[in-house]
Amino acid sequence: MGYNFIECNREQQYLLPPSLRDWLPEGDLAWFILDAVEQMDLKEFYKK
Repeated sequence: MGYNFIECNREQQYLLPPSLRDWLPEGDLAWFILDAVEQMDLKEFYKK
């Protein structure tokens, strides 16, 4: 088997939900953090 071959397990459940909204209730701290980061200027992080 090749070193970069990834086997497929068709019985495997999702590792994450299709949408995080299914797991995180409204008002969860994670939504606040996502909103705060979205408002930040991140140009320096993405510079080459």
